Amino acid sequence: MEGLPADRAARKRQRARRPARAERAVTQVPAGRGKRRLVLWRHGQTTWNLEQRFQGKTDIELDETGVAQAERAARLLSGLNPTAIISSPLRRAATTAGSLARLTGLAVAYDADLMERDGGEWEGLTATEIRERYPAEHAVWEPPGGETSEQVAKRVAAALGRALDGVPSEGVLVVASHGAALRLGMAEVLGFPEEIWGRLGGLSNCNWSVLAEGRSGWRLIEHNAGTLPKPVLSDDRTENGA
Repeated sequence: MEGLPADRAARKRQRARRPARAERAVTQVPAGRGKRRLVLWRHGQTTWNLEQRFQGKTDIELDETGVAQAERAARLLSGLNPTAIISSPLRRAATTAGSLARLTGLAVAYDADLMERDGGEWEGLTATEIRERYPAEHAVWEPPGGETSEQVAKRVAAALGRALDGVPSEGVLVVASHGAALRLGMAEVLGFPEEIWGRLGGLSNCNWSVLAEGRSGWRLIEHNAGTLPKPVLSDDRTENGA
């Protein structure tokens, strides 16, 4: 067999010298044989959202628009017949969850691990201020004194797993939380490798994503939705049939 061209041989030797990348352990959120659904619902609008300020764990309330958004979304989500509601204890999420609790008669459980990403020194700063004052940290999106993306993903996924333990096989768990927390926790539950987390778009205020339980794990069936999910009609073979 002929030898490799010099440039290809050099690249091959270079790859061989690279240390193997350590595998990152994914937080397991077991999927059973049921048909549970997980609705990940972002809170309504706040004044800091409008000002493009990093909120993080700062406890900001919903503004008037945010309250109206939560009430509208709650009317839609009540049609999914939720069996449990869990929320971040921060007021913007708790108030959002409360709008659904009033319609369904369900009690809201709270878990501090559903709070938003700790923004450290970025909290309260606008997007422009963060770019100007912390250019290096902004480039890799790591707030000084705050949490890494992996830390957020693992704690949120762990909270979702604990909450799902009490959900029946046909149940619907609604989770009121925050944009970054939900996006990162969802990526962890789905088993996405960290290098592609950025490809999963964010959630608008009071929109939600829906994960459904299947035989091979959790599947994303709706993302950043503001209306009720519709049946999927296509030629794509799924676990539910062709």
